[in-house]
Parts: sequence; structure tokens; C-alpha cells
Amino acid sequence: MSIPPEDSTPSMPQDPSPAPAVDPRPGLTHGGADWAGLRVTVVGLGLSGFAAADALLERGARVTIVSPDATGIIAERGTILEILGARILLGDPDGVGESALSAVTGAELVIVSPGVRPTDPLMLAAAAAGIPVWGEVELAWRMRPADGAAPWLTVTGTNGKTTTVKMLASILSAAGLRAVAAGNVGTPIVEAVLHPQPFDVIAVELSSFQLHWSHTIAAVASACLNVAPDHIDWHGSYAEYLAAKGKVYANTHLACIYNVDDPQTEQLVRDADVVEGCRAVGFTLGIPALSMLGVVDDILADRAFVEQRAHSAAELGSLADLRGAGTSLAPHYVANALAAAALARAYGVGPLAVRDGLRSFRPDAHRIAEVATVEGVLFVDDSKATNPHAAGAALAAYESVVWVAGGQLKGADVDSLVARYAERLRGVVLLGVDRHVIATSLARHAPDVPVVDVSETDTGVMDLVVGHAARLASPGDVVLLSPAAASLDMFTSYGQRGDAFAEAVRRHADTAQ
Repeated sequence: MSIPPEDSTPSMPQDPSPAPAVDPRPGLTHGGADWAGLRVTVVGLGLSGFAAADALLERGARVTIVSPDATGIIAERGTILEILGARILLGDPDGVGESALSAVTGAELVIVSPGVRPTDPLMLAAAAAGIPVWGEVELAWRMRPADGAAPWLTVTGTNGKTTTVKMLASILSAAGLRAVAAGNVGTPIVEAVLHPQPFDVIAVELSSFQLHWSHTIAAVASACLNVAPDHIDWHGSYAEYLAAKGKVYANTHLACIYNVDDPQTEQLVRDADVVEGCRAVGFTLGIPALSMLGVVDDILADRAFVEQRAHSAAELGSLADLRGAGTSLAPHYVANALAAAALARAYGVGPLAVRDGLRSFRPDAHRIAEVATVEGVLFVDDSKATNPHAAGAALAAYESVVWVAGGQLKGADVDSLVARYAERLRGVVLLGVDRHVIATSLARHAPDVPVVDVSETDTGVMDLVVGHAARLASPGDVVLLSPAAASLDMFTSYGQRGDAFAEAVRRHADTAQ
């Protein structure tokens, strides 16, 4: 990867189309291509599957939908697509019936929902039959306009993706650009690409699942925030998970953004096949070296996208600009801001727009969200921390913590997490199906820390949890819900888990008055 001359100046880039690859027929590289009559089977009917099927039907493709789920919103989507001309195969609980297998092996192209594993019988059947398999993200890339397509700025990482991509969208909007955050953040990327009012640029969040099923994406700039073991059950190994994350850098044109404090991300850049002239740009919580963004005396500093970066830096705002209405500023939140700033600067956005975009941004719920202070104890909802790496980022933000943890660990190891932050723990309240795993680590690395095991799983469990946590806490402590685990053993989502915690805290506050 080469570094441009010191006197080079960032400019607003154009986004060229990639060379076709993994094609069911020649020329499927833009929305106006010949999609008519193409036999496509869409596996899964979530938001992305529905958007993909709708776009394909609009272009005359022959679409078959396969989904093991036939309830609620899935059935409604199936009805809509059937009216539009799709063949619908819903309700096979195993997803491997003869009809489903025939639909896959008889297709010219399979579009797969992100959650479908490579080892799924339908995916194995497609591979055996030599049928190309794309994710919705790959389809979206190939449905962009042939001319004037909005460039993509892509973000992945084990944690922090959504916050970073929304920060990026805020910065781009502050620069006067028509921008949107799409992809894994919630808005299907196909919808963003085909929006009737075209965007100037798209900030794209990519999960490891989405990256696995992507082939030809060529972002203007790309970032991997961090990598830690997660979704091993889906990918099969940490090596495969790491390889999927690394695909975010493939074919990048201007800048690959990596985390200086996570050497794995730099290695992924080194291993990436990028466009000639693409730069490697790091971000760090420390003082930035050449071609890095970092922090100098509470100032966000850019030594990558300035003309005289060997001897000077551009000010992109301050830590106070990031703090907003909150009283605390977690280190990983600052890192996310630096990554977003690096992507925006790679695209040509000026320092003032970076500052204004970061200043106006507010994080989503359940991400180190301060709920209330009760009798000198701060209660914080970080329910989005669904793996140990994310929980570690939250624990690093506070000196004295009563930790609320537990849920579905998905095979993740918590031993190193507990060992690293044991000294910060004033007490622990455990809940969820894998709480015993965390309890074992606590007994090994923090034997003197009081632990409360909550075995209840009913709807009122958070009142018990908050009550126990409040009794363990002293004024100045933080009661931190940062479970290090998924939520589906007890809740419908991490959001519901966080809402239950916040509601219980408010009830606790009312009784404490």
C-alpha cells in the first residue's frame, strides 16, 4: 500500500464500478443491466431479503422466496411479494425440504439473508451445484446506477459499528452532503441505493455475515474498528471470522482505516488486495504519528489528511464536542469518533464539518446510556454489549463498578475480561443462561468481590437485579448493565433487556425518594 506525496490534497472522489465476478450472467454490474428472466432464489425474508426480492421483481427477475418462518410479518411480506409475482415457499421448519432444495439448485443466483450460515444445507446445495450466492449487500452494489453512483464508505468491527457509521453520516450531513447510514444499521442497503432521491454518499455498516456473502464491493474508504472473538458458532472458527472482517478492505480506493491499538486490524490492511495508491491510515487514543488521527491535549487531531502532515495537524474538534449531554466519555466512543472522522476526511470533508457533525451526534439507546443517579450511584444501560469485548470497553470507562452481566455467551471466553477488570469491580449481579461461566471466572480472578446470582427469568427479574446492585453499590459507584452476552435467553432483544433495566432503575429511584 503506497502513501501519496506529502503535498497531496484530498479531493471528492468518483466511485468507479468494479470488474464483474461471481456472475450468473455477464454484465450484472448496475441496476440497468439485463436482470429480466434471471432465476433467483431468495433465502430468508427479513428486511434485507424483502428489499432484495422487491428490487429483483421490479427488474423482471423470476424470484422464488424460501423461508422456514411463515409467521407474522414474514407471512405479510410473502403475500406482498406473491402479488408482485414471486413464488413463495414458506413454513418448512428445517428449510431443507425438496421444494426448497429444488428452488436453490434450479436457480441461476441465490440471494441469502445475513443470518444464514455457510453450512446451512441450502447453502451447501448451492455450492455443490455451482450456483453463485450473494448477500443483499452484494446485490445492492451491483444495482447502483451505471453512472454517478453514490460512493460507499464502509465500516465493520466486532463492536462500535453502528455508532461509528451514524457518526459518519452526521459528519457527512454537516458537510452539506445528502448522506444516509445503511446496511447492518437497519436500512437495507438496496433501499438506499435505489432511493428515488439519490444520495451523494452512503455510510455502510457491514457485519461479518454480510461481508462473508460479499464479493465485488469497492469502497472509497473502509474501516475495521476492532476484532475480537464473536460469532464463532456461525463462522466455524476465529480465523474465518477474522477473514470475513478483513474483506471490508478489499478493493478499497483511497484509504483503509485501521485501529492502531488493535494490531489485528493493521494486519488485515496489510493482507488486503486494494487499489494501487490506497493509503493506510490509523486512529489512536494517543498522540497521532504520521498518517494517523489521534488525541492531543483533549483535541482530536488529524495528521493524515493535511498537506504538511509531517510537521502539522488539523484540529477536528475536542473531547468536549463529543461529550454532549452526558457526563462520561468512554474511550471506545472516542475511538469510534476518530474512525468516523478518518473516513469523512478520506472523502474530502473539511475539519469544521467533522467537528459540527460530531458535536450534533447523539448515540442510540443502550450504548453506555446514563439512566439515572440515585443516592449518589450512577446507573448505566449498556445492554448493547452482547460480547466480552464490548463489555470490556464499557468497564474501562469507569473506576468503581457494580457489574450486571450474563445471558448467552455464544461460546465466548470471559476469563480474560474478568481478570483485566477485576480491580474495578465492587460487586457483580449475574443473570441469564450462562451466568455460571462468568461466576467461575469471578471465583478465579476476583474471589473477594461479592456476587449475587439471580436465577429468576420472569418479567420482573430486573427489579431484583437493580435492587441487588443498589445494595452492593456505594455513592460514587456505577451500576453498569454491560452483559457481555446476548439477550435472547430471557428477552426478545438487547433493546428490551435495556428497557427493562432502565424501567427498574426508575422504579428504584421512585422508592428511594
